[in-house]
This record gives sequence, C-alpha cells and structure tokens, in this order.
Amino acid sequence: MTRVLLILVVFLLLPVRGFGETKQNEPSQSTAGAKESIAYTTLPVEQLLEKANAGDIAAQYMLGQNYHNGDGVPQNYKEALKWYRMTAERGFRPALYNLGVMYDRGEGVRRNSKEALKWYRMAAENGFKPAQYNLGTMYDKGHGVQQDYAEAVKWYRLAAEQGHASAQLNLGLMYDLGLGVSKSQEEAFNWYIKAAEQGVAQAQYNLAVKYGNGEGVPQDAKEALKWCIKAAEQGDLMAQSQLGFMYGNGKDVALDYKEAVKWWAMAAEQGDAVAEYNLAVAYSTGKGSDVDYAKAYKWMLIAEMNGANAASLKEWFMSKKCMTKDQIAEAKKSAKEFVAELKKNKNRLKVSERHDWSSTF
Repeated sequence: MTRVLLILVVFLLLPVRGFGETKQNEPSQSTAGAKESIAYTTLPVEQLLEKANAGDIAAQYMLGQNYHNGDGVPQNYKEALKWYRMTAERGFRPALYNLGVMYDRGEGVRRNSKEALKWYRMAAENGFKPAQYNLGTMYDKGHGVQQDYAEAVKWYRLAAEQGHASAQLNLGLMYDLGLGVSKSQEEAFNWYIKAAEQGVAQAQYNLAVKYGNGEGVPQDAKEALKWCIKAAEQGDLMAQSQLGFMYGNGKDVALDYKEAVKWWAMAAEQGDAVAEYNLAVAYSTGKGSDVDYAKAYKWMLIAEMNGANAASLKEWFMSKKCMTKDQIAEAKKSAKEFVAELKKNKNRLKVSERHDWSSTF
C-alpha cells in the first residue's frame, strides 16, 4: 500500500510548465560561409594565395576561412583576421560578420564586445541576417551596449523576416514576455511556429505549451503532444520532463508508466531534479521499470543534491532496509560522481555557449 501511495504522489509533483524561461539568448557565432567562395573550397592553398594576392575577393575570404578553421593550413587566427579584414574593408558581408565573431570570441585579437558590435552592425545594416540576429541579442542582453529591448526587437524582426530560426524564436519570446513590444500571445504563437517548423527545439516546446494551454491559439491536446514529442526527441529537457508527467498521469495521453520512465530517464540525465526523483520512485516500486533498489537510491540521492525534497523517499528506504551497506556506499559514490560531472558540463556550457551556436548556413 505504501508503494502505491508513494508513486501516485510523486508522479503528480510536476506541474504543467509554461514556456521556457530563457531565450536562445546568445549570438549565433559559427562563422559564415559565402556562396561566392564555394567554388574555391577544393583549391590548394598555393592557388588561393595566388588569386588572393591578385585581388580576388572570394579567394581572400576563403583563405580567411581556411586559417580560421585550420583547413589545409595550420590554424592561425591572426592570419584569418588579416584576410577577413581585407575582404571586410571591401564591404563583403560574411567577412564583416566573421570579424565580429572573432572580436566577440577573442580569436587572434583581444576580446572586445564593442568592436564586435561595430562589425556586426555593418553586416546587419547590409541585410546579413546572422549579424542582425547577433545584434538583436546584444541589445537584448546588454552585451557591449546598453540594454534596449525595442532595439533588440527591431533586429530580431529583420532577421526573422529573412527566415532566421533563432531570431523567430526570440521574437516570439519578446511578444510572449512583452519586452520591447506589446505583449501578444497570437504574435508569439505565429513566430514560434515558424521557428518550430525549422526544427528549433525550444520553439517546438513553446508551441506545445501554447496548444496545451490554449494561448494565442485554440487549445489542442493532440497538437501539444505532437510538438512536445518533437522537442523532446531533440533533447529538450523541459519537453522530456513534461512528457514524463503526461504519461505518468495519463494527461491527454493513455496512462503509460514505461513511456513516462523513458522520458524521465532522459530528463534525469540532463539534471532535472523532479525527473530524477520520479525515476527513483519508478525503480523502487517497479512502476514502468524493473525494481532496482541500488539505482533507485542513487537517483534519489542525485535528486536531493539537485534540490528536490526527498525526505519521504529516504524515509521509505530506511524503513524497508532493502540495501546492504556496500550498495548504499556505491550508490552514494555514483551519485556524487554524476552530480560533479553534471556541474562540470554545465559550467563548460556556460563558458562555451557564446561560441558554439550552430550556424544557419
């Protein structure tokens, strides 16, 4: 009886979540390719140099790319900077953008957000959508410039109207939050769906929430589930955790503990405390999985370390005395190692996220 009550209480802990609290809020900083230089991708460096020295702008830009990425030559940021600057001074938009990226990253030059802003603006004013998106982000976050949501909306919109998926997501969020623009659930939905159809996971999840709650669109449980699954399959933590809640409680889907455990396991691996707690319950009760007290205890400890209130589950373990001292010690060791690695990865992400957004080119 205790087990049944416990599982019902725990599976009801996760509320229906609203849209993601954070935007995709860092610049997309993979460097830009250029159609004009595609024909030169297979040329040896010697021929590129010959053409570049003769003033061929596409060859000059391609050399910048090669030195930047270490393609066919040793990676050399200063040399990349030289060739990018040469083409940028001739108004070549991808080079203007890439100079901004290098100043933003501090590659071959001292990191300088104001200088990055300058180069992004040049490219953005010439209609280059990745630069428009980055410029919007910098105004949104107050990075290298005074925070200005209205200005952020302006640049997001210009990029979004050209089909830039992350700009579409962020523009949707600005409407959702009423930042720099009048709050509008309908406008938020319209921009989310554009980004979602381009495969942006956070937009897909936000779209699921809109359909699930009937915000800006008629409530539609089937559409909500469809978009939530799409986001979850791309690794979106909130979508995975939400699917666990839905299947674990039979909300808008048939009750299916195995399916709930599948999604909770994915979210738990990413550090979601509620999912970790529910996974511990599943392993301890056999709801949706085989009973495995060692795994259950490990996930209970991990959930507790990540901020979940695990007092009732811990008390249950103590009363059952279902583990040996060695099993408990091993679970504690494994839990500590998992949380340490999780924190390390999160810190690594915080350091790198400004540099590693995938390119739209």
